[in-house]
Amino acid sequence: MIVSGVDITIHKSKRKTLSIFIERNGSVSARVPETLTDEDILEVLKSKEYQIHKNLADWVQSNTSQVYREYVSGQSFLYLGRNYRLKLVDENLGEVIFKKGYFLLSKNDVSKAKELFIEFYKGKLKEKLPLLVKKYQEQLAVNPKEVKVMELQNRWASCTSKRNVNFHWKCAMAPINVLNYIVVHELAHLIHLNHTKEFWNEVDKILPNYDKQISWLKINGAGMDL
Repeated sequence: MIVSGVDITIHKSKRKTLSIFIERNGSVSARVPETLTDEDILEVLKSKEYQIHKNLADWVQSNTSQVYREYVSGQSFLYLGRNYRLKLVDENLGEVIFKKGYFLLSKNDVSKAKELFIEFYKGKLKEKLPLLVKKYQEQLAVNPKEVKVMELQNRWASCTSKRNVNFHWKCAMAPINVLNYIVVHELAHLIHLNHTKEFWNEVDKILPNYDKQISWLKINGAGMDL
């Protein structure tokens, strides 16, 4: 659906309100109640033209932090909110190793460096998530069915109708306080599916300064990539 020159992807579901999202790749989507007609949806979206264009402008500004990385010695890569340099070594490691403040990668593995970095981030995130999820699920009194680390395209994390909570492997690049926020955010969706006032109240109870973590993601999120 085109609104004021912006192509908006519509997703209908059994929800009560209409919400607009700027995805991580800059595309715009709207989650809308399945009871609304196309004419109703268009009318609501037109009433939100200013919000849509403002959010798009914010996205463009945030994405100035995007970094294009090469797999060469000296290139920096994010891990838990800090940049560490890569060293190419002669040894046959078969994996990315983080040691003494450096990422180590075999020269023979440069052709598959991206895949090895992804495996590194997945492994580190799988190590850290269980304790964080356990801590906050107790505070929120929720019980996710399953916690997974995967590729999630344009989201940092997601919560499914089956009560599964999924996290993008890129979350391992974020500072631990931001990772805490992402975990709390998704677990709170087990109580409130949508981003209602009640949802944010749940997040606020656990992390009163969550807005700072949202700001960090807006500013640095584009740089959390390979």
